[in-house]
Amino acid sequence: MVVVMAPEATEADVQGVVALVEAAGGDAFVSRGVERTIIGLVGDVQQFGTLNLRGQRGVADVVRISAPYKLVSRENRSAGHHGERSIVRVGGVPIGPGTMTLIAGPCAVETPEQTLAAAQMAQAAGATLLRGGAFKPRTSPYAFQGLGEAGLRILADVREETGMPIVTEVVDAADVDLVASYADMLQIGTRNAQNFALLQAAGESGKPVMLKRGMNGTIEEWLMAAEYVAQRGNLDIVLCERGIRTFEKATRNTLDISAVPVAQRLGHLPVIVDPSHSGGSRDLVLPLTRAAIAVGADGVIIDVHPHPETALCDGPQALVNGDLRELAKLVRTLPQVVGRTLTTAPDRDGVPA
Repeated sequence: MVVVMAPEATEADVQGVVALVEAAGGDAFVSRGVERTIIGLVGDVQQFGTLNLRGQRGVADVVRISAPYKLVSRENRSAGHHGERSIVRVGGVPIGPGTMTLIAGPCAVETPEQTLAAAQMAQAAGATLLRGGAFKPRTSPYAFQGLGEAGLRILADVREETGMPIVTEVVDAADVDLVASYADMLQIGTRNAQNFALLQAAGESGKPVMLKRGMNGTIEEWLMAAEYVAQRGNLDIVLCERGIRTFEKATRNTLDISAVPVAQRLGHLPVIVDPSHSGGSRDLVLPLTRAAIAVGADGVIIDVHPHPETALCDGPQALVNGDLRELAKLVRTLPQVVGRTLTTAPDRDGVPA
């Protein structure tokens, strides 16, 4: 069961509901998003039914959710929203229905020069958010693991230069505060999709969270992972389909394009696609981007590198030169066909241009 608060509800209204539920022996988890505050209730549903929650000040509706993921379920958007999906804003850049947001940059931060060049290439192609990894969990312990805080400082400098908000990965719950002090959005990678301590810490960070689907995870497990973030008070979550592990060896992963509309039907969160890590090859990125836009993805996240032949991480899938020109054309034209517009960059005050 969830209590959906009205947009004009005050903090006192929220705490009044929490106190009422706790007095009845239940637990109340407050989750705040851009548009609305939702309170998830855990306990005796029959007991909650005697509390007249709908009559409490600031309450828009009380909804019984059949899905195991209560806070991110599409069902709890019915109250006053007619089942609408959420919009998540990252440094003023919206991700959600009606728009198509391009997130691009280097898979790994290597040097200030490389990161700035990649950011400028991405921005010229239409990207409004900069992705870049300062912490890089790798399959091999001998592979480049990222620059750590030095990489975060480089990203912050590039943000100052370009105005692009930063999306970067956090891999350890102990690092969440550090990464959040630099980043505009925290990314949880596929290997940590069920690292519940990390998910909870990210939920408490106060920053939007991009949650990649686990390489072996079902859609329900993906949504349940998002529930861990939401239960800690954060509804600003973007799901990212990045390909799952199957028997097929022709691509790095198998892009489950059907997961986009399914996750959008089951949950209210924005859903984007990672064409770079799913295909693992430069020649697959543009075709998979077309498929993502056509199926209704709310955005794509793409690797860019000025010199992919010398990249320390995932060079074979990074776009450069002619590929980026084609990407720029693609993201400016194809979204219109499916009733979307390319997200534009906000000005320095955070207002979309």
